[in-house]
Amino acid sequence: MSKIKVGILFGGKSAEHEVSLVSAESVMGHLNQNKYELIPMGINREGKWITAGEPLKHLKKGRQGEVRKRVLPAVHYKDVKSCVATKAVDVIFPVLHGTYGEDGTVQGFLELADIPYVGAGVAASAIGMDKVLQKEIFRAKGLPVINYLVFWRKRILERLDPQVVKEIEEKIGYPCFTKPANSGSSVGIFKAHTRAELRYMIKKTAHFDRKIIVEKAVANACEIEVAVLGNDDPEVSVCGEIISSNEFYDYEAKYIDGKSKAIIPAKISQKISDEIRKIAREAYLAIDCSGMGRVDFLVDGKTNEVYLSEINTIPGFTSISMYPKLWQASGLSYPRLLDKLIQLALERFQDKQKNETMLELKSKWYQ
Repeated sequence: MSKIKVGILFGGKSAEHEVSLVSAESVMGHLNQNKYELIPMGINREGKWITAGEPLKHLKKGRQGEVRKRVLPAVHYKDVKSCVATKAVDVIFPVLHGTYGEDGTVQGFLELADIPYVGAGVAASAIGMDKVLQKEIFRAKGLPVINYLVFWRKRILERLDPQVVKEIEEKIGYPCFTKPANSGSSVGIFKAHTRAELRYMIKKTAHFDRKIIVEKAVANACEIEVAVLGNDDPEVSVCGEIISSNEFYDYEAKYIDGKSKAIIPAKISQKISDEIRKIAREAYLAIDCSGMGRVDFLVDGKTNEVYLSEINTIPGFTSISMYPKLWQASGLSYPRLLDKLIQLALERFQDKQKNETMLELKSKWYQ
C-alpha cells in the first residue's frame, strides 16, 4: 500500500510561533515513516508558506528570504483548486498554536480546499481560541467557570478608563488575572495583586488582543489537565497535575526554565478525578470539538471546588507537553496517538462527504 501523504503545518503569525516549531519537530519525529510520507509546510511570521527545502530548519534560523513555493503556496482560490487537483497531500496535520492557526482561520482555508485535516473544525477552533465565547457556552451548559469580566482594548490603552479598575475591584477583587481573550501558552497573561499592578498588567495584556478578560484568582489553586480524543464519542485520559515553577503556569514556567513538573496521574481523589473527566467530555462536546483537545481545570485548594478554565483545540506536542504524556499514561503511545488523530481526521472528512450540496429544482428560476 502507498504511504499516506501527511502535510505537517507549523510556524504561523502568532506569538506562539516558536512553540509550534518545537511541537512540529516532535510530531515528525514520532510519525511512522514506513506508513506516512511527511511533507513539512512552514508559515513564517509574515504569513508566507514555505514548503521547499527544509522549512523547519529555515524557520528555526529565522531567515525570511525568498523560497520556492510548492504545496498550498498562497491563499488564492486558483491555488487552492490546483492543490486539490494535484492531490499533493492526503491529510494536513496543523501543529499551529494561537491566532492564525488554532482559531479557525486555517481550518476554514482547508475546508475550502476540500482537504482532510487533524483536529477541530472551524466553529470549534474559533470558540476554543476565544476564552470569552467558550466561557459563555460553558456557562449556558451549566459547567463551572470562574467569575470573569470582559473589556475592550480601546478602554485600556493610552488612557486607562478609571471605571475599568473600579468594576474589577468591585466584582472580581485581588488577586486577579488579566488575559487576552485570544491567545495560548499563557502569552499575555499576568497576575495582579494590587491596584498599581492591575493598572500596569492590564495595559500589557491589551497589546496582545482587542478583547481582554479579567478573572478571579482561585485560592491555592491546583492546576489539573486532561486530554480528550475522538469525534462524536470522545474518550478522556487520566488527570495530570501541573506543579508550576512560578506563581502561576506562565510562558517561562512552561517552556523556558525547565523547573515545572507534571504529576501523572494527579494526586487527587477519585471523586474529583471523575468529576473533572466528566466535565471535560461535556465541554468538548459543548463546542462541537473533534479530533483532539486538552481541557484545563483549577481546583480550589481549600474547598475542593472544581472550575473549568479552558479548552485547547491544538494542544502542545513538544517533548514536555501534557497532551501526549496524558495519553501515554492512559495506555496510548505517542506514535499510536498520532495514528489515531490521522484516522479521526479522515473519518470526519468522509462523514462530511455525505452531506447533500445540491437541490433538485423544479425550474431553472435562477437563470
